[in-house]
Amino acid sequence: MDTQDAKDFPLPNGSAAAERDTAFVVIGLDIGGTKTRGVRFEDGHVVADIVAGSANVQNVSQEQAAENLAELFGRLGNQGVDRVYAGAGGIDTAEDAAALAALINACVPGVPTTVVHDSRLLLAAGGARTGVAVIAGTGSAAWGKNANGEEARAGGWGYLLGDEGSGYWLGREAVRHSLARMNDGLDPDQLTESLLVACNVDDPNKLIAMFHSPDTGRRFWAQQGRLVVDAAEAGHQPSKVLVRQAGQDLAALAGRALRKLGIDGPVILGSGLGMNVTMLQDSFREALEAQGITDVRILDQDPVFGVLQLVAESD
Repeated sequence: MDTQDAKDFPLPNGSAAAERDTAFVVIGLDIGGTKTRGVRFEDGHVVADIVAGSANVQNVSQEQAAENLAELFGRLGNQGVDRVYAGAGGIDTAEDAAALAALINACVPGVPTTVVHDSRLLLAAGGARTGVAVIAGTGSAAWGKNANGEEARAGGWGYLLGDEGSGYWLGREAVRHSLARMNDGLDPDQLTESLLVACNVDDPNKLIAMFHSPDTGRRFWAQQGRLVVDAAEAGHQPSKVLVRQAGQDLAALAGRALRKLGIDGPVILGSGLGMNVTMLQDSFREALEAQGITDVRILDQDPVFGVLQLVAESD
């Protein structure tokens, strides 16, 4: 596990920890669409690393988010905490950040809490202070900043308006592919057969009602995106096209953010798909190279470990 050494993480001036001559404790949270990861850092060292259910209110109810946070802090420990720094998808306004901070503060009353879009964690985890971070997970988004402190975002509109190149996008496209074959009178192919098995149905036509059912939803279909990746890696041509298109769409998000910032990199690709799907990574790099962008990096540690850099930058 990659962590920042304590010697590189000085106590902030005037911190409660400095006054009480104890460890400076930071809780870092990476709040995704399917899970919340919490890490307790003491003087820069990891002492607890816990995963609980999602606390993202775009994906679960506020009550469920509160329950999952309570479970998480109960296991991490909510005593002696000096700072909480959280990254989450869907943090588009100050009101969004304040609402999530209020849920977190119910678990750690009085502790200074910062909530940012999760792409900021990704850039910091990549060791960059400037550049563009691209999330390719359940959803997708790009965020970056330049040396003047100017910020820019692209995408991140949610699954109903965008999320191109995400797990959800791939899962939805798998359904569309299967329905198109059905309409054309073609037998199920490799991708469709795996999708039918995963959905426990015996006819592509049944995917229509299932897709619109409240019993499935964004997270379920994002998980089916892996079927497209598996089929592509096995040589299924339509799946290869979809994975490559995902990489190109993600590169387009990065390009828009870079142009707004007036910089040419670095670009850091992260989250589940971004860190683990080689075919998508190759397509992403190729599309950015076509835009003249060559400083492209794949994140090699989880975004939550960017929290220490963000805390250091804020003090």
